[in-house]
Amino acid sequence: MFTKFKVSALAMFAAIGLAVQPSLANDELLKMSQDPNQWAMNGRGYDNQRFSPLNQINAGNVKNLKMAYVLSLGTTRSQESTPIIIGDTLYVSSAWGPKFVYAADAKTGKVKWRYEPELPDDLIPYACCDVNSRGVTYANGMIFVGRLDGHLVVLDAKTGEEKWNTKVVDYTQGSVITSPPLAIKNIVVTGFGGGEYGARGALIAYDQKTGKQVWKFDTVPAPSEPGGDTWKGDAYKFGGGLAWNVGSYDPKTNTVFWGTSNPGPWNTSVRGPGSSDYGRFTNLYTTSTIALDGDTGKLKFYLQHTPHDAWDYDGVNEIVLADLNIGGQVTPAMMKADRNGFFYVANRESGKLISAEKFIYANWADKIDLATTRPVEVVKMRPTATNKAEGVCPNLVGGKNWQPMSFNPQTGLVYMNTNNICMSMKDIDVEYKRGQFYLGKDFAFMPSPQGTPGALVAWDPVAQKKVWSIDHKMPLNGGTLSTGGDLVFYGDMEGQFNAVDAKSGKKLWSFNVSSGVGPGAASFMIDGKQYIAAVVGRTVTIPAFIGTAGKDIINATPEGGMMFVFSL
Repeated sequence: MFTKFKVSALAMFAAIGLAVQPSLANDELLKMSQDPNQWAMNGRGYDNQRFSPLNQINAGNVKNLKMAYVLSLGTTRSQESTPIIIGDTLYVSSAWGPKFVYAADAKTGKVKWRYEPELPDDLIPYACCDVNSRGVTYANGMIFVGRLDGHLVVLDAKTGEEKWNTKVVDYTQGSVITSPPLAIKNIVVTGFGGGEYGARGALIAYDQKTGKQVWKFDTVPAPSEPGGDTWKGDAYKFGGGLAWNVGSYDPKTNTVFWGTSNPGPWNTSVRGPGSSDYGRFTNLYTTSTIALDGDTGKLKFYLQHTPHDAWDYDGVNEIVLADLNIGGQVTPAMMKADRNGFFYVANRESGKLISAEKFIYANWADKIDLATTRPVEVVKMRPTATNKAEGVCPNLVGGKNWQPMSFNPQTGLVYMNTNNICMSMKDIDVEYKRGQFYLGKDFAFMPSPQGTPGALVAWDPVAQKKVWSIDHKMPLNGGTLSTGGDLVFYGDMEGQFNAVDAKSGKKLWSFNVSSGVGPGAASFMIDGKQYIAAVVGRTVTIPAFIGTAGKDIINATPEGGMMFVFSL
């Protein structure tokens, strides 16, 4: 466990082991990450810890938290943005493309400028899991915006004026950009979606000033490239492995970390043998954590979580970086709560797997073999054309979906909302058609035999065990924010935004925001006052196809489109 400490900006950043060589990263962003008053990136820092050291709002006074202001985002449906706060300005994006990007006075919510791009009218069929935007990225006086039309756009941070616009990918193949890029040094790195459409994944770096491509890493290798022999025939061309969520970065080693999605199609026989005896057909680098050199995009190492994935255990969940005391030694670690139900801890410098334990009920595999890093599968739970796997847990929504977890270096705990639903699944015939779903599975959802559909879990990543949890009637509850005030903030699908004690899990405060909450909140300080900002607006697409649990989400609250900001 970490001991509690008072945090100066520089001391806190050094404490987590990510500021040894700040010249390797974007110096401005590193300084902002070291400033507890700001929230400079989607996950607050390159480490994606989503921990704010601010403690003006704390377990003793959070009951007095009141609404400071509300900002309408101008849209409804699947709001998934975490705002960023640079100086006295808050930047936040809306759903639908995004339809709007706002720059607002962080103290009052008064809009300084609004960006409204011209977007195609036919985006919905190509956006697998809704018309969402998870936020924007700041660097060097610019705001970087990934759009559903496959474009990366750069705006002047002071005026909102578009500075450059580059096409990353053709959205009509089913590839949209939903998450903010990663800015390091003089480049900005982005991925895109499309794993359900048979797109082939890649991470691409662009020059921040010009928009010119600097490097590209294909997350699914061609036959002539290392890892290319893990694919059957030309299946790699439609192989998935998309890096559509957020990335992390270690400035000490100049390493970019990203999670990759499910392979395409879901039907395993297209990519290799359908049984658990898949041999070399592991389908690299899908359902993996990949580590790339920040300057060149060259692969340093990878850790594959679900080889030859047969369940859509999309491996894109965020990678959280921290220095952990493991076995009496300070270890540079990376943590990931994977959709397959296992919590992975690995050395972020070598890639060596340290531990991997189940954080929810999972019966598709008995354990992860630490020597080989492969799961020890339960054979009857692998769906094939001849085997309908019944009661597979977790289902394809995953033990944890994209909703981000947080790590508090003061408590040493991770806080995450988990999902607990199961499924039946079997392979069926499939044919690739550009811009259409490329799945090849028949599936149905069912309740889990253990526990509730959702739960907020405090997890000890060193001991690999649950410390406390709060049950929820529905899955897909929101991302978490942990703070120096011994608090965890999160929203749920019942339309409540909550604060709980980080040590005990006791609920201390709740506010009715009238719609479900998916993204994690942000905390910042202006003129000596701490604020908590939360974007509200429940998801639409996923609940529509996950059965009873999804119907409960839809019936619980209407769609929304607001940002609520709270203070004492």
